[in-house]
Amino acid sequence: MRAARLLAAALLLAATLTAPARADSRIKDIVDIEGVRENQLVGYGLVVGLDGTGDSLRNAPFTRQSLESMLERLGVNTRDATLNTANTAAVMVTAHLPPFAVGGSRIDVTVSALGDADSLAGGVLLVTPLMGADGEVYAVAQGSIAIAGFAAGGDAAGVKQGVPTVGRISSGGVIERELAFDFAGLDQVRLSLRNPDFATASRVASAINRYLGGPAARATSPATVSLQRPAAYAGDMVSLISDIERLMVSPDLPAKIVIDEASGVIVIGEDVRVSTVAIAQGALTVSVRETPVVSQPAPFADGGETVVVPRTDVAIEDEQSGLAVINDGVALADLVDGLNALGVGPRDLISILQALKAAGALQAEIEVM
Repeated sequence: MRAARLLAAALLLAATLTAPARADSRIKDIVDIEGVRENQLVGYGLVVGLDGTGDSLRNAPFTRQSLESMLERLGVNTRDATLNTANTAAVMVTAHLPPFAVGGSRIDVTVSALGDADSLAGGVLLVTPLMGADGEVYAVAQGSIAIAGFAAGGDAAGVKQGVPTVGRISSGGVIERELAFDFAGLDQVRLSLRNPDFATASRVASAINRYLGGPAARATSPATVSLQRPAAYAGDMVSLISDIERLMVSPDLPAKIVIDEASGVIVIGEDVRVSTVAIAQGALTVSVRETPVVSQPAPFADGGETVVVPRTDVAIEDEQSGLAVINDGVALADLVDGLNALGVGPRDLISILQALKAAGALQAEIEVM
């Protein structure tokens, strides 16, 4: 009964709390600009200089073929030789090509082992072309690899920290080809909302129109706002975007609860509400304890033997809670805070939320990851 009284007190406290004020966000933080985007680059290369932690050429034929081809381009013929080096590893190199990047600028690259290499520590990436989705080369990567993990060990034991087969080369890529795009000369652009919503799109368009003093922006869908360049910004779309991206807008999202059952993480949206409903939460605990006892014959007895006699103690504790009524309109975030104060764990919270949804008392969408 004590747990029931505490639960009722927590729900009563939650009913008296007010919802927190909605925070405004800059337009640049909630939208993406059409044409302003990164591009993915990928390449295949070789890492050399490893301290015996590279690919075993017998198990990684692509590493052997790549090594032979590279040596042939350098004038060394190894086709009839048996290569048995463990200081080379085949890797995949990935990078992001920033928007409006100019030739000669540098970017970071990530290097990942492709074969059975144990570690890339101390390795050097040889010249590797990085291609885009269209097959064209946009950057070239080369340099010493820095990794965050390590691996060491002997015949009987070993230790590993992090992932030593993945590393980065800071400023290891040089951009060779630019993406031609005249953004400043555009007459119209589209703003893409990162979290589509009808209300948010309308608020973004309204904030832009109030700032410009005319109907320059129009919400065409919950995910898109069309922006027409005003005459005051003739030939200067960059200045227009720079001015409007600092405007403040209050984003609006649907009521939603995200549950990760594997880790017990619960994320609750601000607008989640609970209708009038009664809840009872209890726990059944069964404890089993084994205490074996040694039984032996009395001193100077004619017969008998010493044996172990099993002894099992079973205890059942059923914690019952009375029904507690939740008034209509209580914010679920406040309810969860009250339950957390009582020590209700994430697993119990997940069960309560799912039961509320099944009863139709939870005015929100539940997404289970």
